[in-house]
Amino acid sequence: MLDTFYLTLTPMLVLFCCIAIGFLLAKLGILPDNAGKTVAKLVTWVFTPALNFITMARYFTVKSLVGNLELIIIGTVTVAVAVFVAITLSKVFVRKKSPERGIYQYALTFANFGFLGDPLVLAIFGEPMLFCYKLFTLPMTVVAYTWGMSVLIPKKQGGSVLANLLNPPFIALLFGMLVGITGLTPALPAFAVNTLESLKACYGPLAMLLVGITVAHYNLSEMLVNKKVYVATLTRLVLLPAVYVTVASLAVLFLDGVFSLGIGTTVLFLMFFAYAGPLGMNTIVFPEAYGGNPKTGANMAIISHPLSVITIPLLYALMVLILGAPVV
Repeated sequence: MLDTFYLTLTPMLVLFCCIAIGFLLAKLGILPDNAGKTVAKLVTWVFTPALNFITMARYFTVKSLVGNLELIIIGTVTVAVAVFVAITLSKVFVRKKSPERGIYQYALTFANFGFLGDPLVLAIFGEPMLFCYKLFTLPMTVVAYTWGMSVLIPKKQGGSVLANLLNPPFIALLFGMLVGITGLTPALPAFAVNTLESLKACYGPLAMLLVGITVAHYNLSEMLVNKKVYVATLTRLVLLPAVYVTVASLAVLFLDGVFSLGIGTTVLFLMFFAYAGPLGMNTIVFPEAYGGNPKTGANMAIISHPLSVITIPLLYALMVLILGAPVV
């Protein structure tokens, strides 16, 4: 169990060190005040699209899609349940309907399945598993940029559903799927593939630097005394993923036993990494960009990321102990 724990802990510590470096650089004034916005644009417009495109172009084939269609179906069902649970729980944390309730709805629905989930899955399992993870989280991405943005952004500034989806990471994902499924990947020039690979390698560290840079602009002493945020964070990191994976494992056991579907346990690990992560950056970025209050989201980010360095390796090791290692 210790070996499994350290397998997950090592990439988590690497990413956390990047958060700490970003925090210190911003806190010490080494970076300019607008560094966060610059890094955010680089991550959004360059590094995330590179990761999404090259992964899908390489692995999104007719054969792999047919063989993994259940991942999209299970991912869709799971995110629908997650939205319902989050809407219900948010009323416990915020009694009155307000923008803050929207922050809790988003935070309890979505973990940092992109900025942290992608590099973590890539570091532990490699590109084939990352492709499966991308398929599983595809419904989450759609819901995050439709319903998710609607609860984070003031109604008059939220834009249409189509406009929300037309963002560089999602467009790159779709283009990568198109190139992959049409068999055009071998036709891509070698220099283009190498460029995308180099950009992809920068994604994880730079995304975590962005987390550190962002939270450095807030008062830590004020952020660390909000008890409600601690409860929501532990719910996000431990309770929700434990419940989702437990219920899903029972459902998979039943379906495989009765209908012989052969789903297996790999999807449970994909679900774990999608839902066991800390709070994502959207609760900070979107409210700040559209005139909302990003403080609650920043509170959850600064508390949940350090805690996840322990909770993710522990829960993952426990899953491997109970279910066995995932088949990559």
